[in-house]
Amino acid sequence: MNNPNQVIKAASELAFKKENYSNTKTLTLAFLAGAYIAFGGLLAIIIGGGSPGIAAENPGLTKFFFGAAFPLGLILVVIAGAELFTGNTAYFLPNLLSKKQKPIAMFRNWFWVYSGNFIGAVFVAYFITHLTHIVHKEPFIDAVHNIAIGKTSHSFGETFLKGIGANWLVCLALWLGMAAKDVNSKIIALWWPVMAFVTFGFEHSIANMYFIPLAIFEGADITWGTFIIKNLIPATLGNIVGGGFFVGMAYGYLNNKD
Repeated sequence: MNNPNQVIKAASELAFKKENYSNTKTLTLAFLAGAYIAFGGLLAIIIGGGSPGIAAENPGLTKFFFGAAFPLGLILVVIAGAELFTGNTAYFLPNLLSKKQKPIAMFRNWFWVYSGNFIGAVFVAYFITHLTHIVHKEPFIDAVHNIAIGKTSHSFGETFLKGIGANWLVCLALWLGMAAKDVNSKIIALWWPVMAFVTFGFEHSIANMYFIPLAIFEGADITWGTFIIKNLIPATLGNIVGGGFFVGMAYGYLNNKD
């Protein structure tokens, strides 16, 4: 495996590479990442949300099923290649700490990636899931509604803190993925932390760009304003802190020799 110093070097080089992407390339890669995360979310709904009998007897087991399926999205992002906002909250921080990159490069990347992730996730929610009626019947429709209602029922502070936990683990998954040197090892390294954050019920802004709009398309009593104010904003802010501070900044400080 690559040691922590080698991982920081890899993250640093990746941040420079991302800075040099055109806006069109960044937006396209971000669209793909939003779609990939949505596919992971759909798989989780089908497996975890489609097991109400097990949920009644052993709710922890269905949470695990849901969490075990969801990492498909991040695996596709890393192995196939795409731009994910939550991961990019960490990549730039080591370079910013050592003044190798300017903040404008990071914020420009974040803007285009966040926008593309939103478009990709909502595209899969509407065209690939809603119009195909994959989740239109019970028990899947109940799962779709309950997920979205739960995610928009917390206080700003609770969602913010859950956002920190989610992206702390997502970025650790990416760090472990960079430490691994072969595809099978990368998949295993990515799977564990992502499975954990989903099983815990933490809040991932890009995943929620799929789950909650899908529920809106499927008739849930949730408005777009409620989605944005009650979930997307606090989850996004928490994700920035979780990935940027607890992973990118922490390991950048500890392992960047400069």
